[in-house]
Amino acid sequence: MYGEATILHADLDAFYASVEQRDAPRLRGRPVIVGGGVVLACSYEAKRRGHRTAMNGRPAWGLPPEAIVVPPRMHAYSAASKAVFAVFRDTTPLVEGLSIDEAFLEVGGLRKIAGSPLEIACELRARVASEVGLPITVGIARTKFLAKVASGVAKPDGLLLVPPDRERAFLHPLPVERLWGVGKVTSAKLHALGVRTVAEAAALGEAGLVSVVGRAAGRHLNALATGLDPRPVDTARRRRSIGSQQALGRRSRTDAELDAILAGTLDRLGRRLREAHRTARTVVLRLRFDDFSRATRSHSLTEATAHTAPLLEAARVLLRGALPLIHERGITLLGVSLAGLDDDGRAQLALPFDVRSGPAIDGALDAVQQRFGSRSVGRATQLRLRPTLEVPRLDD
Repeated sequence: MYGEATILHADLDAFYASVEQRDAPRLRGRPVIVGGGVVLACSYEAKRRGHRTAMNGRPAWGLPPEAIVVPPRMHAYSAASKAVFAVFRDTTPLVEGLSIDEAFLEVGGLRKIAGSPLEIACELRARVASEVGLPITVGIARTKFLAKVASGVAKPDGLLLVPPDRERAFLHPLPVERLWGVGKVTSAKLHALGVRTVAEAAALGEAGLVSVVGRAAGRHLNALATGLDPRPVDTARRRRSIGSQQALGRRSRTDAELDAILAGTLDRLGRRLREAHRTARTVVLRLRFDDFSRATRSHSLTEATAHTAPLLEAARVLLRGALPLIHERGITLLGVSLAGLDDDGRAQLALPFDVRSGPAIDGALDAVQQRFGSRSVGRATQLRLRPTLEVPRLDD
């Protein structure tokens, strides 16, 4: 009646903070906060004391004085992620990355050579701990949704198998917020009807859920509440966008500083596009203001490109248009996303094509940074900037 539980959801625990604790023994067992203007990550010791990711810096720092604040080291987190994903891909070729610190793995065809899914998960956790030095939680189930829920329940540093014949017994007592797509707004609507568990959501049925949250969302929630999720692990999945954002704190920024931050961000994103042999067509500017309100602006180019100059010019146009709002409200975060990604072999080059300009400069800078490091060359305008916090975005 049931298939075997062969999907693993592997999720590193408090990833940024765990890397800091791994690399600095004095931080182990201590409440560690990674961040500056905002909290980017908290160790589980910090979470137990009330700290939460994405809290504004001032109230976060006002919590227990024993908390240790460390600046982010994005290069260390990137290296740790690559090492962990190397273990994933050595375990099974069927890996679907979700973000820098989590992935789905399909291990159904490995029983004869590697053991049962439970045995494979145990070995995976042991390898990540010994080879990379990080704790990781793994959920095992027949569907991706249940595997992810299982890992969430098992955290931190845990392992949980949901047997196929016990799926509803596991899922139904959980809070309705465990269902993908149930955020604050949907949760409030369901709570108003007395629906607080997955079982109570399932009891409403598809028609009842549709009447509360709409047709598409209602059908989606009903399927999840009854354990339906036919999606396989997708190894061909590719990002539809990439991005980077910087928390700027509460200090006021001049227009020139914002332009320099924007230029540095586009330099990094352009290099990531070229390394991945992708192109982008749409530039999205994301802003957060002092009052915590947000604004998004976007512009689509005539031609998809991986060259920094046209992407930066589009972002500058968006930033100039947003300056009146920034001057009025102040700015605490500036981010850029590049969307409409495609393989670079599919892009048609516009004519005339001057090899002496943008592409040649991009290639030269990429070569220098690949050999001597990402900080070996940069724009002179960035030398006067105070350090800011880069938060990598992995949009799907």
